[in-house]
Amino acid sequence: MGIDKASRDIDKVLDSVSSAVIADDEFLKTVMTGISAKGHVLLEDVPGTGKTLTARSFARSMGLSFNRIQFTPDLLPGDITGSHVYNEETGEFQFKKGPIFSNIILADEINRAPPKTQAALLEAMGEKQVTVDNETRQLPEPFFVIATQNPVEQEGTFALPEAQRDRFMIKTEIGYPDRQGERKILDGRADRDKQMPKASQAVNAREVRHIQASVEDVETDEKIRDYIVNIGRNTRQDERVEVGVSPRGIQRLFEASRAKALIGGRSFVTPTDVKAISTEVLHHRLVLTPEAEVDNVDKQEVARSVIENTEVPETQETDSRENPSTP
Repeated sequence: MGIDKASRDIDKVLDSVSSAVIADDEFLKTVMTGISAKGHVLLEDVPGTGKTLTARSFARSMGLSFNRIQFTPDLLPGDITGSHVYNEETGEFQFKKGPIFSNIILADEINRAPPKTQAALLEAMGEKQVTVDNETRQLPEPFFVIATQNPVEQEGTFALPEAQRDRFMIKTEIGYPDRQGERKILDGRADRDKQMPKASQAVNAREVRHIQASVEDVETDEKIRDYIVNIGRNTRQDERVEVGVSPRGIQRLFEASRAKALIGGRSFVTPTDVKAISTEVLHHRLVLTPEAEVDNVDKQEVARSVIENTEVPETQETDSRENPSTP
């Protein structure tokens, strides 16, 4: 019953967000996979594709507090975490919370800030807490970051440090809408008396926590676990890769695969779930060799080839549940 309700609530969220965001359904499911698995999501694409609208719509649909942090070259760590401010009335320093104290943080254009400021997010994303002047404060629950970045080729951007990239469970792209979608955007803009649709609240914070807890109840066969480990380890064997996926990355793939199954309305993970989310979980964690960088090798293609060349297990559990008629 718990998994069934969580799956229905996920559908409600996706329906609400899709009413406001013109984007591919699989993209929205990918973002929801990260949220369900208590992970952070990095969206990379050119300006104007709806990255900010996507983050805001997810927050609205789940009834969660939301803050947007615009990353700029002059942004300081204290601008994110908060700082102590002198109160003239009491004669004492009081801590003023920064925008990081919210359920959903939109780290907008995160790669426009220098690495020191980007690093201010590391503790928050990893431990769900911030430490300022040797005092540690817990962040709201649930807490997750949806960050956007423009392609690194654009002027005024900084490459995210490896440790920062590793904190994101999923990296994906929104892409351009299809022709029908772009026409829908224009039709909505042409009618100035009609407001553009906004996502409505579909669930509340308690139900979001239930969704995240339900991911833990999704079963994963031992052969599926071996399959996940094999994919991660095989990234380290590819000759184009200098640094492959870490054990933390393998764990994130495990968590994302369970969330993917839940979104599909199932209480067990199949190889299809693993394959469907592997590229988004793994490719941004790869460090390519200098030769591969010179040859402009695409990390996504490397991840896809590793996944395709990893033997897919056959389990009695998945065969019987995916094909009930099989004797």
